[in-house]
This record gives sequence, structure tokens and C-alpha cells, in this order.
Amino acid sequence: MKRRIALALVPVAALLTLSACAGDGGSSGSTDSAGGGSAALIIAQGGLGDESYNDLAYKGFQQGLADNGMQGSPIESDDVVGQGEQVLRRAGDEGVGVVIDLEYSHAEILPKVAADYPDTDWVLVNAEAKGDNVASVLFQEQEGSYLAGALAAMQTVNTSDPKINPDKVIGFIGGAQSAGIDKFAVGYIQGAHDVDPDVKVLTAYSNDFGDPTKGQQLAQSMYEQGADIVYAVAGGTGTGVIQAAKDANRYAIGVDTDQDGLAQGNVLTSMLKHTDVAMETVLKDFADGSFPGGQTLQLGLKEDGVGLTDFQYTKDAIGQATIDKIADLKQQIIDGKIQVWNVVDQGYPDFYSGN
Repeated sequence: MKRRIALALVPVAALLTLSACAGDGGSSGSTDSAGGGSAALIIAQGGLGDESYNDLAYKGFQQGLADNGMQGSPIESDDVVGQGEQVLRRAGDEGVGVVIDLEYSHAEILPKVAADYPDTDWVLVNAEAKGDNVASVLFQEQEGSYLAGALAAMQTVNTSDPKINPDKVIGFIGGAQSAGIDKFAVGYIQGAHDVDPDVKVLTAYSNDFGDPTKGQQLAQSMYEQGADIVYAVAGGTGTGVIQAAKDANRYAIGVDTDQDGLAQGNVLTSMLKHTDVAMETVLKDFADGSFPGGQTLQLGLKEDGVGLTDFQYTKDAIGQATIDKIADLKQQIIDGKIQVWNVVDQGYPDFYSGN
């Protein structure tokens, strides 16, 4: 059973909570005891319960703790962006051996904080940060999103599917307009247009990672504009997109974790991002004394860091020919025959308007 401790921050602008748990994820415990066998996980925007990025990472964090005989806990803040430095310093003050930060917006402040806590190892996920005691984990989300876009473009012309209308329109909803989210959007658009340049891709941003109602409203608007498939990259907000797909009998594409079962038959696929595997990997490296400080781990299709689900509920609607084509495109990306645009490294392409 987890216990939650309220931690006061100055100024008191938001509530920071520390959910303490033992290494097995079951009995109650604490991170008060410092040492190489302890860890903390800073939860990103959207919080735990998002059924997506944070939840999957926390699952892997718990597994990594159990596998390596470690103790650890998640740290949540009502304003993890605005109070970023305070959250990080609070984690450092806990004296744990390694702090894993899921919030990409901390890229600039984490190196400064890490330098003040040289006896703690730090991990930043979804962005790069420098420091001898800092490791970064980057996923090649654009590669998996390319496959999602290609699938959407092929399915939107499959009018034998009763969920598909005659219009070549699909959609993308992001939680915030930023390079970290736009990696997904640009990969999705590229994949769609490589399959069919005439497919129109609607884009919108919820500016919130924990508002299902906003996600539902944005998706409903896209369905009304002719979209029959909407890809949501917005944490908990995305559950509203899935609900809208179910209500309209259209399709959503999930993200991060396997969301296909949230609305069976109305989630075309999910773009998996194996944050759970990343958590297990960095905790094992830390426990083994081989923490990759100063390095950036890159996880793409080749490393099985990203990819699509196995279409458990939609394979009949998609058809084997399309599934085979997606498998072929995946292999071409792995082989380097298809280069997927990465806005973090390359900036924004001409085919992306952001509107």
C-alpha cells in the first residue's frame, strides 16, 4: 500500500507529493535512507493515472527496483514545469542514488541541479542534458509515428471499413506545441504523405496533458471536419480522444502504452514507446555500477524502443496486405532506406505548418 507525504516548497505555489513504496512496489517504505540502492522517479505533466507515458514508465520503474533489490518512489507536483528546479532539488535532498526525470522541460535546469548533487546520478527522459553524472534517454518517436501515419493514410481510403468516410482526412492532437511533441506530429505527417500526398492532416494542441474533456472536444471537431482517424499524443488528455472515437464510431491512435483495449475496435493501433524498458535498463546499469553518465541512449525501431501494436482488435478491418506494407516500411526505416525527419535535430520541414 502506498503512502503519500505532502512536501512543503517555498514559495508554496503547488503541492508536491512523494509517493513512497518499497522496491517490490507492494509494501510501504521510504526514501529517507540514502544509498546506492535507492531511486526517485519525477513524474511528468499529466501525472500518474494517465494510462500512457507516466504510467508505463512507473511500471518499468517498479520492475527495475524489484529486479535490482532497490527502494524508490515517484515524486509528483501539481506544477512540475513551473516548480521544476524546486522539484529537482527536493529529489536531490532526498539523498537517493539515482533520480530519473520524466519531464522534458527540465532540460536546461537539470544540469545545474545535478552539478550541485555530484553524489547522485541523474537521468533525463525525452530530452538531452549534459553532465558527468547525467544520462539522457531519447526515443525516436518520429519513426514509430511514421508507421502510424502511413497506416492512417492507407486506412482512410479503405471505404469497405464502416468506420471510414470518403474523405482523405486524418488528424493529430498534441499536448503542447514543442519539439518533443512535434517529433510525433512530423513523423506522422511524413508517413501519411509518403503513402498518399493527397491525404489532409488536421493538427491541434490541447495545451494540457491531463484534460480528457479537452481531448474529446478537439477530436469531435476533427471528426466533424471529415477526419476518420485521430492520433493523440497528449498523455491523459488522449483518453478523451479515444472516447470521442468510440462515440463517433471512428478511430483513434493511442500512444506510449498499448491503449488498443481502451475502446476495442475504435483504437486503430497505438504507437508504443517503451519507457518501461528504459527504466529497467537505467536502473540495472546503475545497480551494476555501469551508469552511463555523460551519454545519451537512443531507442528507435531498431532497438525496439518504439513501434506499433499487433492490431489485436483491428487486424480484420485493416487487412493483411496493409499490415504487410507497414512491416515493410518498418524494415526500410531500420535499414536506413527511409529517413524519417527529426525536428529536434533538423528543425521543422516545409511540409509542417503547425496549424
